[in-house]
Amino acid sequence: MADVKLHPDWLARIGGEFAQPYMAALKQFLEGERARGKAIFPRPRDWFAALDATPPRQVRVVILGQDPYHGPGQAHGLCFSVQPGVRVPPSLVNIYKEMESDLGIARARHGYLKSWASQGVLLLNNCLTVESGMAASHQGKGWEKFTDAVVAAVAADPAPKVFILWGSHAQKKAANVAGLKERELGAGSPHLVLRAPHPSPLSAHNGFFGSRPFSQANDFLAAQGRGTIDWRLPDEPGA
Repeated sequence: MADVKLHPDWLARIGGEFAQPYMAALKQFLEGERARGKAIFPRPRDWFAALDATPPRQVRVVILGQDPYHGPGQAHGLCFSVQPGVRVPPSLVNIYKEMESDLGIARARHGYLKSWASQGVLLLNNCLTVESGMAASHQGKGWEKFTDAVVAAVAADPAPKVFILWGSHAQKKAANVAGLKERELGAGSPHLVLRAPHPSPLSAHNGFFGSRPFSQANDFLAAQGRGTIDWRLPDEPGA
């Protein structure tokens, strides 16, 4: 992955990861899978799309996902987001339901979340690739170490941010990063950490619904002088 091109600010923070042995092993694994004719999602140019869309100095909110969607045409490098024209996945439907309940925003007809990323919402998956039709197929190959470094770099920056952690995978990942404690008096972290069950239909009714992450995030950002996120999505994806 020596030819990876990222925003200079990201390279300054995590560029050293590309020289680590685990990244060389990951590159070898991905090249081998592609050489065997396996379809890998998203396409290579979108592997780092979350970082490309949200440079580190712009990050105000972090949402952690698990793996990219493994169906054809879905994943494009932003967690929970799908490409224009693709049916909105069930978890994202539930996210829209909670957003409607929380902020009164009507549910979008598409699942393209690029407008969130352009406002400083880092939509980062734990693993950045997956084999077609094989959920979790690239776990344990090295991506987790890389995205751990991304989360650590974001958390180390003192500008106040909101970390939205849905489900045990995201919560366990963040638990390994110094400075990501619940915001309590004397906790020593400048960030707000919001935890809730995953929005999957299997768990959304166990506490995701009613968690009000969107209003809480905006209230915190406004209080810290960092503005707010316009969570509304344009009627047409990409507009």
